[in-house]
Amino acid sequence: MKILVTGGAGFIGSAVIRRAISQRGYDVVNLDSLTYAANLENLDPVADSGRYVFEQVDIRDEAALTRVFNEHQPDAVMHLAAESHVDRSIDGPLAFVDTNVMGTATILHVARTYWQTLPEPHKSTFRFHHISTDEVYGTLGEEGFFTEETRYQPNSPYAASKAGSDMLVRAWGQTYKMPIVITNCSNNYGPYQFPEKLIPVVILKALGGESIPVYGAGTNVRDWLYVDDHAEALLTVLEKGELDEIYNIGGDNEAKNIDLVQMLCAILDRLRPREDGAAYADQITFVSDRPGHDLRYAIDAAKVQRELDWKPSVTLEQGLEKTVLWYLENESWWRKISERGVYKQERLGLAAK
Repeated sequence: MKILVTGGAGFIGSAVIRRAISQRGYDVVNLDSLTYAANLENLDPVADSGRYVFEQVDIRDEAALTRVFNEHQPDAVMHLAAESHVDRSIDGPLAFVDTNVMGTATILHVARTYWQTLPEPHKSTFRFHHISTDEVYGTLGEEGFFTEETRYQPNSPYAASKAGSDMLVRAWGQTYKMPIVITNCSNNYGPYQFPEKLIPVVILKALGGESIPVYGAGTNVRDWLYVDDHAEALLTVLEKGELDEIYNIGGDNEAKNIDLVQMLCAILDRLRPREDGAAYADQITFVSDRPGHDLRYAIDAAKVQRELDWKPSVTLEQGLEKTVLWYLENESWWRKISERGVYKQERLGLAAK
């Protein structure tokens, strides 16, 4: 099988590609425009495999997309390319609408045109797998879970742009009978995550001796999904998922932000103790909350577990330890990002712009 992966130089996309090549033996075309959070070094483990091709293309570029489809003739598309940071969407929402909504519409249009030209049996086995987020559902109270039937109520510009892209994919499936499937996932974490997200922020701020920022009182709850577990789930859905279906993918690992931060500090205390003997938790500082900060996300992943026989393999404790170890052992990777100046660990999402 040959898969076209959009956003393949990003955090989740690169995990999918590494797994697709090394464990599935698939050929992969990585299509990425290489915006600030992309990093081709994420693909170093498979780049020389002979099964990997890179195309620097923006998903809003119809002509370039058409060339890529016609030249590489993929059997499936895994669409991950997106602007993905909530804080950045607060400061600059139009970029999220442009990429996540218009970009998705463009690649759907090109993919449909390509799909319609395919001979059988390739036409009937083609798949367009759209990878989205649980943030499209809005927020939960202290109880309950998001299911595939939960009403969409996005609360941030990022979530709204992803909800819009989900609806476009569904419409292409219903209107044009294009073979589509959608997944919505909980918060991902693990190796190669760009340093603007919570877990790498905590690790790098702690190691740098800086204040570790926690929004509000730190009581917001997230379900945490180890990125390699997510990659396995996505490939499983691509291979076995029913057309026109939605599958929610979660890690069954809920935690309050403050508890998560304290867990990370405790792991660092053990693996890389501070020279002064103090605890990393002493660096925790509570800062003003994010505007419109959703209280709680929690995924009911029963459908994908029941129908496709997938379940997470890594507990939160195991995943956090693996993640901390990776950042400790790959300092050159995250220092290069800092040296490029694309992100200086500054606070984003204050809605001041």
